[in-house]
Amino acid sequence: MKFGRLYMLGLALVVSLLLAACGSDAEATKSKAVNLAYVEWETEVASTHVVGQVLEDLGYDVTLTPLDNGIMWESLANGKVDGMVSAWLPQTHAPQVEKYKDQIDDLGVNLEGGKIGMVVPSYMDVDSIEDLTDEADKTITGIDPGANMTKATEDAYKVYPNLEDWTVLTSSSVAMTGALKKAIENGEEIIVTGWSPHWKFNAFDLKYLDDPEGIYGTEEYIGTFARKGFKEDNPGAYTVLDNFYWTTEDIESVMYDIMEGMDPKDAAKKWIEENEAKVAEWTKDIE
Repeated sequence: MKFGRLYMLGLALVVSLLLAACGSDAEATKSKAVNLAYVEWETEVASTHVVGQVLEDLGYDVTLTPLDNGIMWESLANGKVDGMVSAWLPQTHAPQVEKYKDQIDDLGVNLEGGKIGMVVPSYMDVDSIEDLTDEADKTITGIDPGANMTKATEDAYKVYPNLEDWTVLTSSSVAMTGALKKAIENGEEIIVTGWSPHWKFNAFDLKYLDDPEGIYGTEEYIGTFARKGFKEDNPGAYTVLDNFYWTTEDIESVMYDIMEGMDPKDAAKKWIEENEAKVAEWTKDIE
């Protein structure tokens, strides 16, 4: 009987140790899982794949989730995704930051010198939004309907009376650049909602239309955000997001490779291999 009790006690101890180990393994796996959200704009495709690849190289199980702009912010606030590097501020995504500010962590700037506005080929004889009359059949080629830039463009007639009977054609970033390329090849007029950094400014001779009423704001930056609690749940990945910072030249080189047909993951790997010192700055504080 005594041996039986000792056997049962020993068996219980082994089981409890195995359960504890399994629990520890589950927690370790959980802490190594990272889900980054992004909008499928060229800038965000480039930056998210680079950050995701850096995390993957560090051993994290990385998921990159493309979402509509509004859903991206909602998912971050609800904790369905862990972070993103796609916030255009201080104006474009200000409504989302204001709405969810108590549910998200602002990790600061990851790229400076951004700009948004109406963009035309340089050969068009117009330089300001207020001077538009009937160019491009009174149509502005936009991007996805959920983008704040699209909303600003759709409301432009409220401050620019000359746009009262104009149409904003919503589509996607890819469709917009495709329409721009086709129009330039044919020497046609086209007005698009554009932003920089973007590879199209390297590929084509373009110009922003002056925006005297400031509907698109001034210079913007791209920022990084994380869900509440991510720092405590996954301090290593949080550190990479917090340290992530690069330049217009960096992001445009990745965007250009993708535009030329390279898979985004391969373009990210290429940039990382060519910029080991910069990547080391993002990862240096990980214990």
